[in-house]
Amino acid sequence: MRFGIPKETYLNETRVALSPAGVDSLVRAGNDVFVQSGAGAGAHFTDDDYREIGAQIVYSADEAFQRADVVLKVSPLTSEETDYFMEGQIILSFLHLPVGSKAIVEKLLEKNVTAIGSELIEDANGLPVLRPLSEIAGQLAVQVGEQFLKSVTPEGRGVLLGGISGVAPAAVVVLGAGVVGTAAARAAIGKGAHVIVLDRDVDKLRMIDTRMPHKVTTVVANDYTLKRGVKFADVLIGAIQTRGGKLEQVVTEEMVAMMKPGAVIVDVAVDQGGCVATTRPTTIQSPTFVQHKVIHYCVPNLTSLVARTASYGVTNATMPYLLEIADRGLEETLAIDPGFAKGVCTLNGTVTNEIVAETFNFDHKPLAATKS
Repeated sequence: MRFGIPKETYLNETRVALSPAGVDSLVRAGNDVFVQSGAGAGAHFTDDDYREIGAQIVYSADEAFQRADVVLKVSPLTSEETDYFMEGQIILSFLHLPVGSKAIVEKLLEKNVTAIGSELIEDANGLPVLRPLSEIAGQLAVQVGEQFLKSVTPEGRGVLLGGISGVAPAAVVVLGAGVVGTAAARAAIGKGAHVIVLDRDVDKLRMIDTRMPHKVTTVVANDYTLKRGVKFADVLIGAIQTRGGKLEQVVTEEMVAMMKPGAVIVDVAVDQGGCVATTRPTTIQSPTFVQHKVIHYCVPNLTSLVARTASYGVTNATMPYLLEIADRGLEETLAIDPGFAKGVCTLNGTVTNEIVAETFNFDHKPLAATKS
């Protein structure tokens, strides 16, 4: 089977879908891998690193797409990339189609592309491909929150996250007790912050209490506790997640307006539309804006700050699926792995993901009804 790895084109995107180690595994299994020149540069993987383990270096995104049966990406598809789609191709990436463009979905259908959202793939323990990026994002959310809580900008509150003797630490309030929220809570504790985690799921809160006993305050989220928590926060981390759709904005603009001047919001959920009403996507190059005297950090590709670690994490998570597809073919892989099949958004010219269909008013056909 032929795999293509184009260079990501999203602004400040430095991750790559497969490290050289992952490409090596595919090549050893008898597959051809086409890597666009410079695709790994942001993660400090050179063309020679790929070439030496048997990849073929190509010099345009067009060629990386057109020579591949399976295209591997990290960022959501761009409108420019739709021009490179090949009939019947498979594309695996963090697609986030419901918060994207209808035109991209139309192009996927027109070309009969099988689009598989890495963020939707499931196993017995949750979302295996998204998990490593969620673990990274939780840690980074605390780091960037700490950075902008300092007086590095005129709006910065000038607060040390861990405090000192006689001076209280900063309050880090985490919305969501999933993988991102747990990683953020652990990182904030390590910095000495006062950590509060809110979630509607008591079982998730109980798990955090078990993992970090007597170090985190856990609170059941409702309108009352959300208002109190948001108002109390020096750093507010939006770590809420939904499987496939656009998020509910649980933090209203009125809540944001009541926050401390110079407080920091890090909305990790921005790639699903954000969980804060004032969220809008920013970039690594220009990561913040100020509204209601509150600093907002809303970078969708936050994990690109540690592109090498993120690329290794994605590679480790996707390799079992890629080797399975290469060995068995897509149809059999979908048949034997229902968790992987949940990632399929389009197949054979139809929308198989119900949320994508509802979002853009397409007809929806369950996966079993689309087999050729």
